[in-house]
Amino acid sequence: MHLARHDAADAPPGRWAAPSFFDPQVNGGLGVNFTSPDLTTKQVRTVADECRRHGVGGFLPTVITAAPEVIEAALAALVRAREAAPDLARMIPGFHLEGPFLAPDDGPRGAHPRPHVRDPDWDLFRRWQDAAGGLVRLVTLAPERPGALPLIEKLTESGVVVGLGHTAADGDTIRAAVKAGARVSTHLGNGCHAVLPRHPNVLWDQLAEDGLWMSIIPDGHHLPASAVKTFVRAKGVGRTLLTCDAGPLAGCRPGRYREWGADLEVLPGGKVVVAGTPYLAGGGHFTDTCVAEVVRAAGVTPAEAVEMAAVRPRDLLGLPVPADDPVVFDWDPGGEVRVVAGPGSIG
Repeated sequence: MHLARHDAADAPPGRWAAPSFFDPQVNGGLGVNFTSPDLTTKQVRTVADECRRHGVGGFLPTVITAAPEVIEAALAALVRAREAAPDLARMIPGFHLEGPFLAPDDGPRGAHPRPHVRDPDWDLFRRWQDAAGGLVRLVTLAPERPGALPLIEKLTESGVVVGLGHTAADGDTIRAAVKAGARVSTHLGNGCHAVLPRHPNVLWDQLAEDGLWMSIIPDGHHLPASAVKTFVRAKGVGRTLLTCDAGPLAGCRPGRYREWGADLEVLPGGKVVVAGTPYLAGGGHFTDTCVAEVVRAAGVTPAEAVEMAAVRPRDLLGLPVPADDPVVFDWDPGGEVRVVAGPGSIG
């Protein structure tokens, strides 16, 4: 059995043990939507158990753009789930609020519902943070929106990590956002216009900004292999986080569904799109798929992939890396990561 360490120089096939993965962006899965006023503890457990089966020992449930009262109710439901189950509290150290302070245009907005996208509002965020019991640890916003820079400063002062995403910001605005305290690009390469100027553009400006870490979704659908390789080489393993961005339809059968106020479709192979469009609507896979794909696409070792999936997300959030809750997986060069023992299954 190989112990996956970040300084491993080779990548032998076989059985590996590693710190459990930590995903900073899980919107739901198996038909469960975390952005729901009717969310139950049983539903949260359904997703958490599925995450464990894919090697995930911790994650941030992500609440996306919705009516203010829906966001408030969803966050309160997540708090109740943690309070009802100590194991869920250990697995869920906080929440990710992705929106509603995002770019309104098709492309950057992604699958976020246009009617509920709005300008940043500190008082509104405080209302949501109160409902969350202070557990909103990551906020993704578009820095070009009026009031975004002062909000970034206030969020940073309050200990919340700010991510830039679903944005069409220019370089000056991105640099101003970093100066105000923004620390990470959320799922870089997604949540932007499908067609961009050759240069400058929102991707180059974020890649070139040394003050920004990045999360990426290397699931085989959100980014081509060439982009994964280029992005990881630009930021380096030490400033890269993997996320599956699992949506409510992750793990569901191919077909059409109604979610987030839109008609969505799960295609063969697990890709989730807004029906009839090329726009992605969250991930259809879980984090182990991303670990395997980043090895194939970026040419990193499994140990480096584990660092991006287990260590760096926790580092960004100021969380310790558990030494007693490993994931065990089989790996063959060029193949899939097959989890054989998820977190919590080894005594």
